[in-house]
Amino acid sequence: MWADKPLDVLETVRACEEKFEHGWVLDTVAEPLRTAVRRLARQTLVEKADPETRAELSAWEGRPVRWAVRLSAAGHDLLAYARTRPAPASSGPGPQERLVELLPSQMAALRVFVGLTGQLRTSPAAGLAERVRAAVHDRGAGRWRLCLTPEQMESVAYGFWLHKLTGSALEANRFSRDYAVTHHRGPQPLSSPLPDDHPSAS
Repeated sequence: MWADKPLDVLETVRACEEKFEHGWVLDTVAEPLRTAVRRLARQTLVEKADPETRAELSAWEGRPVRWAVRLSAAGHDLLAYARTRPAPASSGPGPQERLVELLPSQMAALRVFVGLTGQLRTSPAAGLAERVRAAVHDRGAGRWRLCLTPEQMESVAYGFWLHKLTGSALEANRFSRDYAVTHHRGPQPLSSPLPDDHPSAS
């Protein structure tokens, strides 16, 4: 039952690790799980205890431990990646959404923008980072496809505006031409005048 479900095996190993203070899964687990874990060991997703570690575990358990495994670094990373992998893209835009197709250079600029979340005073619109992660690449058209709300499209235009001022204008211009969404930065208000009695006002 484990043959085609390596992620399920890794999750089971992780859960078993938490039951033991020493963090190793011992030879008391069921044989089907041991068989599945052996396959994952060949992929370096789990590590098997060496003789010295088994001796320490035997002393801990008060009995001979002939087999013990735990997740490898790669196994931990695979589980972490699997938990945050993009959700499957929907078949089309939902209510109040629009299908957007971006050039690779546009998608690269957009990824930089959403990657700066937390550092920008004007953060990317809510949900935009998730839409970028879930974007689908249409190999035939050479475009990235994602469905965006009007607010997210305005946010994309802002990101392309930042990109335009620091590099290429192609991405912003193409987005404006294709979707009629452009970020316009109006004149900023002047600083408030100093009060008459301020020393610098004389």
